Amino acid sequence: MPRKVDHQERRTLIADALMRVAAEQGLEAVSLRHVAAEAGVSAGMVQHYFGTKDEMMTFALDVVRDRSEARVSAAVQALGPSPAPRLLLRTLLTSLLPLDDDSRADGRVALAFLAYTAVRPATTPALREDTARMVGFIASLLPDGSPARAAGVLALMEGLGLYLLGGQYSDEQALSALDTQLDLLFA
Repeated sequence: MPRKVDHQERRTLIADALMRVAAEQGLEAVSLRHVAAEAGVSAGMVQHYFGTKDEMMTFALDVVRDRSEARVSAAVQALGPSPAPRLLLRTLLTSLLPLDDDSRADGRVALAFLAYTAVRPATTPALREDTARMVGFIASLLPDGSPARAAGVLALMEGLGLYLLGGQYSDEQALSALDTQLDLLFA
């Protein structure tokens, strides 16, 4: 009897390989051949699951998004019921910052994907929706509910993430800058 193949598992295996290649060598190194070699599968298998590089990239971005959501959910659940808005916001933002090895690897991949999507508008609708939801949620936590301030908080977190990934800021410097801004917003 033939073995049952878990197609989602294989797609995830390939996406994980793509993310390792992107995190270690940059998106310019991502090709069907390189990803197949990293995953330990044939290029034909990669082509079977992903017809184009864009399909492969979009799936991998979804995997990064799912991992980030899982990190956020776990961190927020650890707060217990009804956390204070400032604590909830800080927890959300710090769980998205690249402060450990796993989140740094995901952060490098996410940064590479942002550059990739900047020149491929067809791949950005999900990112726009995610950003709009995030701004709305952050605004709901702010004392004044301002979407403009929420967008600024999101931009602050993303900027701090860039500085962490680039090595310009230590974890302590980034968290201090974040706390300073949150103190101003919740004063």
